[in-house]
This record gives sequence, structure tokens and C-alpha cells, in this order.
Amino acid sequence: MRTKNFLPIVVVFFSLAVSSYAQSGRPTTPPPKDDDTEKVFTEEIKLNVLAFNDEGKFAPDVKKEDLVITENNILHQASSIRRIPANVLIVMDTGGEMRQIKSINQTRETAKNIVEALKKGDSVAVLQYHDKAEIIAEWTNDKAAVLNILDKKTNFGKRSVFVNALNLATDFLQKNPVDNKHLILITDGTDSFATQAEKAAAMRKLLSTDINVHVISYTKMETTAIEPRTKGISNSPPPKAMPPEIAATLPNGVRDLANAPKIGPTINLDRAMLKKLRERKQDLVISEKALSDLAENTNGEFILPETKEEMLEKSSLVARIIDSSYVVTYVPKRALSEARTSEERNIEVSSKRSGLQVQAKRKLIVNAKIN
Repeated sequence: MRTKNFLPIVVVFFSLAVSSYAQSGRPTTPPPKDDDTEKVFTEEIKLNVLAFNDEGKFAPDVKKEDLVITENNILHQASSIRRIPANVLIVMDTGGEMRQIKSINQTRETAKNIVEALKKGDSVAVLQYHDKAEIIAEWTNDKAAVLNILDKKTNFGKRSVFVNALNLATDFLQKNPVDNKHLILITDGTDSFATQAEKAAAMRKLLSTDINVHVISYTKMETTAIEPRTKGISNSPPPKAMPPEIAATLPNGVRDLANAPKIGPTINLDRAMLKKLRERKQDLVISEKALSDLAENTNGEFILPETKEEMLEKSSLVARIIDSSYVVTYVPKRALSEARTSEERNIEVSSKRSGLQVQAKRKLIVNAKIN
């Protein structure tokens, strides 16, 4: 499991340093000028904390006195702890020209499993991306409505705009003035257009928020499937160019060609294609590490299934983790207003109570510099 992002909330109270009184024979003290105003800054860092008992079940009775918070190894005390419904944005990767295992149907069914497993009262929204990134379901706690949208509005594309989707997801969650925010990525983390630097910047942007990022990754399955092809030999046929549900909408003749079975094993002597496959494999390796780090640094869960069945089975685990969260705040001993540009603070939360297991670990970037 991984870290949680804490959104710093800075509340500024202005108190006039004024105390004037008149005594006989003494002039009245004049009111202070603007420059005499005393500013008192009260800052809080917010994070989501997972709490379980010895049996691995949600602990419903956690108090702030049960928690031990450290920020850069300096001890802090929790200011508050609350239990509130979650706000969950599911991001679906439904594109990619070099995919081997990833499919729109697999991604859709994984998303549906998550929605069905979330607690009543949680709010859900859905974003899909392929050739473009778009919100297909706005915030709602109506599970049936979300499931209907997943069945009817998910589309396939040959490209993958992962970075655009990540930026859209971050902005969408940040404009929602609520707490206990979670982002679930069902993806391989690759992008048809963006550079690794652009991808890193989009992920780093999330570290300056209080959003928990959970990942259900295709990277292991995709890498395993593509490995033999990088050597020019495959014991299984390559994937069809488009999903069956998309091919079914094509005219006769074109549909039959799209649905025609591929023959395997195959030997590929196309050097240009072999080069692309090797680049794809390397991209998957880099993406897997980046996705894992993102989940760890935002107190999220990283799931790396080896089969499609495992992906579906473990999708509900993410929902259970989300619904085991408390929202905790604390006041940092070193003020956020004193932080350097893009300063990193490493925050961990543990339990001082016997029988209580608390999980929270997050890297917070303060005064983030966005390129």
C-alpha cells in the first residue's frame, strides 16, 4: 500500500493589534496603521489514513489520540479525525496502438467491479481516455447510473493520451471542494505522444494535492505478452486491431475482415516492427515503476495482476481500502509558508494503540513549481 497526498490548507486570521483606552489627562492611543496589523497563520495538512484491526477489518473507533504522525522524522499530533464518504474518480485506459492484452471490455468490467464494491453514499465519477481524454460520468452516488454509463458510453481509440488524462483528472478532483478524494487508474501508463518528462511532471503535480492514487496496472500482462514478439517469435497470434464490440458496428465485409482469426505461432522478420515492440516493452517497464512510485507516494494501492482474472478479482480490494479511510489533519511545526519552492515533506502515520493497524505514508510537495 502507499502514501497519501495531503493538501495544505492555509487559513489566515487577521487580528488587529489594537488596545486603546483613554485616561484623564492622557491622549488616546491612535488606531494602528495597516503596517501594524498582526498576521497569525494557522496551517493544517490533510491526509487520508487507513485503519484496520488485527483481523484486517476496518476499525470504526479510531481517535486522534491513537495516532502517531511524523513529518520528516519530527513528531506531530493529530488535530482532527473524521469519517466521511469517499469521492472516487475512475480513469479508464481504452486506447493504445501496441496493446497486447489491454482491452476495452476488460477495463470496463474492472471499473464496474469497483463501482459495485464501493460503499453506499460514496460519490463516483468516470473519465475515459484514448485519442482524447473526457469525463463520461459526473459526480453521483447512484451506482446504477454509473454502471449504465460504463455499458453505453465507453469508446475505443488507437492512441493513448495518458498525460492529458492525468492532468484532467487532477484538475477535476481539485475543483471539487470535498475531502477524502481518490483517483483510480486502470491503465498501462503509456502515452502515444508525451515524453517521459511530461509524464513525470503530471504525476508530480498530484504530490501537491490530498488525492490518493490507486493503480490497477496492465503492465505485467502486457510485458509478458510482448516479450516473445520482441525476439521475432510468438506462440500466440497478435491481438485483433480493434475490439469485437467495435468491429460489430462495421459494414459487412469490413466486419468479417476485422473479425478474421489470426494464425499463430508467427515469425516476424520486420525489423522496424521489432524495434517498435522493443521500445514498447521498455516503455512498459518505465511506466510500471512510475505508476508504482505514484501509488506509494500518495498512500494508494498498486495492483499488478498477472492475469485478466486476477485483475477482476482484486479490483474490489481497492474499493475496500478506500472505504477504510479516515481524514486526518495536523498542524506542521515548520510552517508551510516558510517552505522552499517544491520542498518535499515525507509524512507517515502509525498507531500507538494495541490491536490497531494504521497505514499512511505520503510525499507532499509544498509550493510546487509547475512547468
